[in-house]
Amino acid sequence: MSRADLPGRTVLRRAVGGQRRAVALGALLGMGHQAGEALVPVLIGLAVERGVVDGDAWGLLRWLGVLAVVYVGLSFSFRHGARAGERASVAAAHELRAALAERVLAPEGGADDGRLPGELAAIATEDAKRVGAVNMALVVGIAAATGVAVSAVVLLSVSLPLGLLVLLGTPVLLGLGHVLSKPLERRSETEQERAARASGVAADLVAGLRVLKGIGAGPAAVARYRRISQESLTATLRAARAEAWQSGVVTVLTGVFLALVALVGGRLAARGDIGLGELVSSVALALFLIGPLSEFSWVNAELAQGRASAARIAGVLDAPPAVPRGPAPGRALPERVEGRLRLRGVSYGTLRGVDLEVSPGETVGVVTTDPGDASALLRLLGRRADPDEGAVELDGAGLTTLDLTALRAALLVADHDADLFEGSLLDNVAAVAAGAEAPVAAAIAASGTDEVARALPEGEATAVSARGRSLSGGQRQRVALARALAADAPVLVLHEPATAVDAVTEARMAAGIGRLRAGRTTVLVTGSPALLAVTDRVVLVDRGRITATGRHERLAHENVAYRTAVLA
Repeated sequence: MSRADLPGRTVLRRAVGGQRRAVALGALLGMGHQAGEALVPVLIGLAVERGVVDGDAWGLLRWLGVLAVVYVGLSFSFRHGARAGERASVAAAHELRAALAERVLAPEGGADDGRLPGELAAIATEDAKRVGAVNMALVVGIAAATGVAVSAVVLLSVSLPLGLLVLLGTPVLLGLGHVLSKPLERRSETEQERAARASGVAADLVAGLRVLKGIGAGPAAVARYRRISQESLTATLRAARAEAWQSGVVTVLTGVFLALVALVGGRLAARGDIGLGELVSSVALALFLIGPLSEFSWVNAELAQGRASAARIAGVLDAPPAVPRGPAPGRALPERVEGRLRLRGVSYGTLRGVDLEVSPGETVGVVTTDPGDASALLRLLGRRADPDEGAVELDGAGLTTLDLTALRAALLVADHDADLFEGSLLDNVAAVAAGAEAPVAAAIAASGTDEVARALPEGEATAVSARGRSLSGGQRQRVALARALAADAPVLVLHEPATAVDAVTEARMAAGIGRLRAGRTTVLVTGSPALLAVTDRVVLVDRGRITATGRHERLAHENVAYRTAVLA
């Protein structure tokens, strides 16, 4: 069972709990460090007792030597304990990032519904990091508890009232710290949600900057981002105030507690119940306790923020799939896919009772008078959704019964707004070609991408920025088409592959598609006369139903609705 099939809480537990050895090592070394830190005041007190009270110079030197050895151990345990804790945190965050990526990229989809790409990136980075930090918080918390316990034992040996004061007061402080962390947990969740939303909107604005400037929508987009960013800032300030309030109150309570320990120790020394060395040890231990108790406050804050981030990660991991996974993995496709595509009485979205059959090797054009019809058809063919009624079949098998990964390799839907990736132009085209050189070269020529390469400084080796923003719209379309053609899928569905190119390039692309896809099933969802002219036949979808079928030339001459959709 893959991580994408597990409940979000189970994945979280495995990611954080899977670092038990590193956490245990870090906690063990941290316990040694804190125990040594707690013993330092005791050793100082013994040195004072021997050297100052008893006048024993050799005793003083002996205890100072022991103190030096303890400090060497402290240095070793702190360094390696912190390293183990950090390793556990980073490894857990990595596991969560991998699980999130696996869920987002899962064939059944659904994880990105209602979430911007930037928002998902923020969850996979900041939230994963905060949940991973829980491991470090566990290491620090266990070590701090050890320091408090050792201090209490030492104080009990010095004085029963001092020891009981520490043993009874520490749990009360911890309980108050946990209660005070609740507002921080709630506000931290809101803070991360608003920050992720702002990141997502910013990423979308950057990606569409040229378009926004072209239509004069820049000021409106900036105003929208400013409003969302202000909401994020407000949520961050509220979380910061909650954290500052929690830390401040806990610090005050800790100070009062330590002052009480020092006061009780001073009164005991004044009455002669404890000696000078014991008083020094007691006061030094009270000062030492500032560290562990402050760390408890930090641990509470980290756990509160970790819980909030864990809830956001679980929300992505548990997102319902866009299409049902089914009770068992779908059946595999045969080794040779014929490419017979059929829609039987399909109703979905704006589509109503659509019947369509595409024979193996046939090139069919689909013209829609409503963009919603094209969108619905593409979602069904790519199995990003299943029909409300009817069935979509490939070689006689319903798409819902087939393995999703194998299905999408056999039936490729290439959207007109497909993104490119960082890397060279050639890398983008060859990404899906499994190293086959001939299809790549042919696809580059058929799509007109060779012209794009000749216009670039380093040809096919020219670096392409993320989402292809370094290329023009027409260049991006040609590269995306080349990538789709290079995949050499048994069934290829192309959606408006030539909307951003000139008429000459469009005609060349149409001829290239017809030549390269000869004998392979191809569906062109487009309103381009040049592309429709190379099809074997065209179907017209009007108001959700197929109303006409025929050659492009005949439909353009005889059907008014078709002529309006294609030539207007």
